[in-house]
Amino acid sequence: MTALPRGETPGSPAADDDGVVAPPSAAVPAPSTGDEPHAADEGSPTADDTGDGAETDGQDTATDDDTDASGAPGDGDGSANAEGNASEAGADTTPAPPSEAEAEDGSPGEDQSGDAEGETAEAGADTAPAPLSEAEAELAAQRELRERIEKRKAEKEGPIAAGTKLSGKAADLLAAVRAVESGEQPATSFFDSPAPAAPRRTAPTPAPARPRAPEPARAPQGAPPEAVAATAAVLAEGGAPAALAGPAAETLGAQAAETLRADPWQLLAVPGVGPEQADGFARALLGAECGPDDVRRTDALVGWLLERAALRGHTALDASEVRAALAGRSVTDPEAAVRHAVAEGVVLVFQDGQEDPGDQEPGAPAESTEGAEATEPAGPEPVQVLLGLDRYALAEESLADGLARLVNACEKDADWTEAASAASSPSAAELIRAVAAHGLVAHTGGEAARAEPAALITAARALGLRALGTVHSVDGRRRLAGATGDPETAVTLAGLLSGAQGPGRDEEGAIAVDLLVVLDAPQLDVETAAVLVESLADGTRLVLSGDPGVLGSAGAGRVFADVLAARACPQVVSRTPDPGPTGELVSGIGIGELNQVEAPGKEVVIVPVRDAGEAVHRTVQLVADSVPRAIGVPSSDTQVITVGHGGSAGTRALNAALKQRLNPGPGRFGGFDPGDRVVHVPAPGRVVPAVVVSADAEGLRLDCAGTEIVVAQERVESSVRHGWALSAHQAAGMRWPAVVVVLPGDAAQGLSRSWVYTAFGRGERHLSVVHGVDQALPRAVAQPPAQDRTTRLRTLLEAPAR
Repeated sequence: MTALPRGETPGSPAADDDGVVAPPSAAVPAPSTGDEPHAADEGSPTADDTGDGAETDGQDTATDDDTDASGAPGDGDGSANAEGNASEAGADTTPAPPSEAEAEDGSPGEDQSGDAEGETAEAGADTAPAPLSEAEAELAAQRELRERIEKRKAEKEGPIAAGTKLSGKAADLLAAVRAVESGEQPATSFFDSPAPAAPRRTAPTPAPARPRAPEPARAPQGAPPEAVAATAAVLAEGGAPAALAGPAAETLGAQAAETLRADPWQLLAVPGVGPEQADGFARALLGAECGPDDVRRTDALVGWLLERAALRGHTALDASEVRAALAGRSVTDPEAAVRHAVAEGVVLVFQDGQEDPGDQEPGAPAESTEGAEATEPAGPEPVQVLLGLDRYALAEESLADGLARLVNACEKDADWTEAASAASSPSAAELIRAVAAHGLVAHTGGEAARAEPAALITAARALGLRALGTVHSVDGRRRLAGATGDPETAVTLAGLLSGAQGPGRDEEGAIAVDLLVVLDAPQLDVETAAVLVESLADGTRLVLSGDPGVLGSAGAGRVFADVLAARACPQVVSRTPDPGPTGELVSGIGIGELNQVEAPGKEVVIVPVRDAGEAVHRTVQLVADSVPRAIGVPSSDTQVITVGHGGSAGTRALNAALKQRLNPGPGRFGGFDPGDRVVHVPAPGRVVPAVVVSADAEGLRLDCAGTEIVVAQERVESSVRHGWALSAHQAAGMRWPAVVVVLPGDAAQGLSRSWVYTAFGRGERHLSVVHGVDQALPRAVAQPPAQDRTTRLRTLLEAPAR
């Protein structure tokens, strides 16, 4: 890795300077260390990074005339910071936004019972119901899916035979849980017996008609007033804040009051409530009956731990981690607590063979070696015992089966030879040939490589195919439409699944496309991916395209990374480099090198700072004055990105300072004024940049790239935040003409290569880095990316096909 030069002696911090760039000799200064980690909390339902603030040596920037240099500063990883959401909400009595547990269950892969088919056949043709409208059919399918899920969860009287309601390993696991409940098996059998060899996976037999996939979860509706009042009364008895009554009634249902009275620890299911608050509530209600080993408490803790893990991106956790966390919560017998949670169906248990003998952690559960030498390995490979919530287990099973179906159901003899020959680049031609021969293809590359999926969509439509590209943001949709030259070819993923955008559904409920390209695939979480794949008809071609170096999805799972790691399909690696100094800088970061780059047009600028206060001051100066004057990009097109939401240089502090400078006002609309830049979070993981227009009795009116959004008054506080400054997770998948990345000193421990790569790659024309992390930046870039999420999708995809 190329070392970066140290800057010149800092000038006076009070000197006001309009320059945008540092002198050539100070491309990336190396201020002194002494950073103190700061745990930043996440202010929105999107996952993000930790650490905010900056304390480093600084240097005043020079004027525009004598500054013209480029360099590369550093940033941090935010993959583990979805946890900040709950920590922030736990400290505050104000209820947090609804958790992802309220989203669609993501298990549309359940088998349909054959009995209903037979009964329909006997009924005769004259019993056919009147045709439903598209909206009515969608609602009916969603209701039917939820009824099946609720019925499955309610059937606790007897064991469920594997394969009758679920398919594959999920059905076997659920049947085993029920067997323990009925006494047919001891709970110890989950941990003491080796997992059976995974059968070979094959694509399911194509059905003549496919069930309609459910649309994504809508914003939660308010609970009935009487349920809220009854819940508030119970909360008052236990000394809990009355503000939790609404969220508790929404989460636990109309019988929330009775549920909480019988099991006070169910309060843990409410977003923002931690074990300490739930324990205090339980003590107030139960008195002497309350104890740390109460099975109601331990079951709730196990579920809470798995929900918290999902906020950090995990779809499962190692059983040893769960036991250790329970021990830290004063549970005297964590192993018994886990077994009881498994027996009660709170969590599912999985035994996945280790991918590599070296992957087994010291002290992890292993097979018994009784009668063998202690130093000699005996028997089969040790297995890793994982615990997971059924919603994610079913989503991963459904997704793995759905991807296998697409792989095996594709027409292999399509002739795309001429389209490949006419492609604009060798990489585009390679992608077209791969898609012609396969039902599932993975495509990787940077920002410039997005032209290749666009060329594929254009070529497919020229062949008469229904080809479509889907992205995660309005900005991504705009860029894709510009690349294809046809606005009809680009939709957002949320719009496609809801039916608001795209071609709609065919008569069998599948999305009416022959080829679907998913751009920014690393932002695809497992539940959304499962719903999407279940919405594709047999024979549809699916392309997952994205940059594997960016931060992962805000929701649970690592779909794109697991598909790549499992080599579940052909992979096309783009050879189209990102242009310009920023492209050169980001490409180096992707391979672990923080290089100094030449930036004659001030494309990359370093602004060294000493502390968080100076970082905020310089950031405001850059956005409001220096970048518009020296680069020609207005403040409205300049985005600030920082490591976290809390701290003295996090998004909250920066947004407050930027609002005061750029759009001062009293905040008369719930803290917002007309002209404020905001982000709307309509659902966990979705970030929609907008501008405040006005407010009335209906709610806050926002302008999102020409589309009006009305946010109800009761949702404004939890789903709208100022948006001049964002976290890197929020900014992923979007780009702006100019970006200012803020690296305060106490963010050093939150930096990673993925965070730096993501943040630095958001600027199209200009990147300014307010740099105060010294050598933590090159260290973070040099450190190889780690597998920071525990998932099962790779194992399912790698298992011999069944």
